[in-house]
Amino acid sequence: MFISSFITVLSAIPSVASDSVATHRKEIIAQLSQMSLEQVFEKIVSSAIELTLKVLIAFVIFFVGRWLMGRLHKIVERILEKRNVELSLRTFLLSSINITLTLFLIVVIIGILGIDTTSFVAVFASAGLAVGMALSGTLQNFAGGVMVLLFKPYKVGDFIEAQGQSGTVKEIQIFNTVLNTADNKTIIIPNGGLSTGIINNYSKEGRRRVDWTFGIAYGDSYDQAKSILNRLLKNDNRILDDPPVFIALHSLGDSSVNIVVRAWVQTDDYWGVYFDLNEKVYKSFAEAGINIPFPQMDVHLFKENSESL
Repeated sequence: MFISSFITVLSAIPSVASDSVATHRKEIIAQLSQMSLEQVFEKIVSSAIELTLKVLIAFVIFFVGRWLMGRLHKIVERILEKRNVELSLRTFLLSSINITLTLFLIVVIIGILGIDTTSFVAVFASAGLAVGMALSGTLQNFAGGVMVLLFKPYKVGDFIEAQGQSGTVKEIQIFNTVLNTADNKTIIIPNGGLSTGIINNYSKEGRRRVDWTFGIAYGDSYDQAKSILNRLLKNDNRILDDPPVFIALHSLGDSSVNIVVRAWVQTDDYWGVYFDLNEKVYKSFAEAGINIPFPQMDVHLFKENSESL
């Protein structure tokens, strides 16, 4: 009688599952209809013991997995610190590893409990694909940020020119790089373009070459101008002796004789030396009577005589 009532209750449950689940339920009902009361209780006890063992094993695996994840987290963090990886990238990588391993551990535990993990894996894969497509630009900037932080084409404090902008690097973030311009404007550039485009890093090397072109008037003494330039450069302690200073007659222009000057300085002294020499040359040439000409044009007028009728 108990068996008949149990079968009746199972048969009365609404069928909302899929065809495979309904078929499996019918098989269970068929097996129970052929079993005695004692066999049913043995089946229930056996299933309960099996489920309890699975739950215990799942708990053990969960705590062991969390312990292993903690150990792995410390090992990876130590490796990243030894390689001097940027803090922002280090934090992001450790968080990503922790999330990935946690999801993997959850799938393993679900499988141990006897639940089909195929649907979960499919859901995770679909979600990852959808997020990847929606955030394609953001992911490109993230990948660019990883490349910048790993290979370090520039660092905080460098003066760079990239993507049509120039300024001092204030901050390197995962998705963007923040620049400060000379007039104290803040420019935010996505890292995707920086990782694939051309970057002009003015601070990468310890020395830079300063170039000038000075024009003197036709008829003025080139040797005198060269002597003045040599004296001004030697009196500036910021100008390096190696490589030596280079002075030469560059070209004969339309309005002036152009003299090219090249000197090497420390990177931090570049602009100071450049502007100071411009001022000194202007004053020294004027004192020596050497003219710095401005563009000019000579116009010749011809008068044509004609008889009036």
